[in-house]
Amino acid sequence: MINIIKTAVITGGTKGIGLGITDCFLNSGMNVVAVDIDSEAGNECEAAYSSSGRFMFVQADVSDEEAVKGCVQNVATKFGGIDFLINNAGIANPVRKPLAELSLDEWNKVISVNLTGVFLMSKYCAPYIEESRGAIINIASTRALQSEENTEPYSASKGGILSLTHSLAISFSGRIRVNCISPGWIEVCEWQKKKDRVKPFHSRMDDEQHPAGRVGVPDDVASLAAFLISDSAGFITGQNFVVDGGMTKKMIYV
Repeated sequence: MINIIKTAVITGGTKGIGLGITDCFLNSGMNVVAVDIDSEAGNECEAAYSSSGRFMFVQADVSDEEAVKGCVQNVATKFGGIDFLINNAGIANPVRKPLAELSLDEWNKVISVNLTGVFLMSKYCAPYIEESRGAIINIASTRALQSEENTEPYSASKGGILSLTHSLAISFSGRIRVNCISPGWIEVCEWQKKKDRVKPFHSRMDDEQHPAGRVGVPDDVASLAAFLISDSAGFITGQNFVVDGGMTKKMIYV
């Protein structure tokens, strides 16, 4: 029996949570394509992972339709298809501003990367994923469920991802499973490109405010993503999984 290596495309896959997923999936034996606009981070990943023969970096802006089309075609040509898509690429508010001071360009930039990027990548990867009966995982945020002030573009984009997830799951019924992960505080200071990498410091309060007793790490998200694309999760689709150490279940009164 021939063991066919599965191929996963991970947007924003060279830093932060995306890099954690890249590392996890490579260690599990998959081909991994990290799609990112940051060429410096991508080149560092190539230096770290190229010896495996299963890693590919593609520089692309996920909000640019032509760039996405070219990216997907390159991946399919190199690896013969696509089995899984992890829509992780995203940006926060360029500047946190009161709504009255927020420009339309600032709003559109966040929405185009965080939400339109999920639409475009899903649209062009879907024919390949459908052929392999694979899966899509969208990375949203607990900001889709609760907010700090002056975060309207980010919260709206992440809320949109939740709705897009269950819509895609129904549209692809029986062909592609689509699920969502909403991380809370995931510490990514050590999962950046070299010049931005720092050792994190967490106070006792930082840890203890989480019912799980600690701040999250990228592997908390990556291990769930690995499960959700596996055959063991074959009966799970259209769902949102909150990975926040229990924070969104904690009632807070002043």
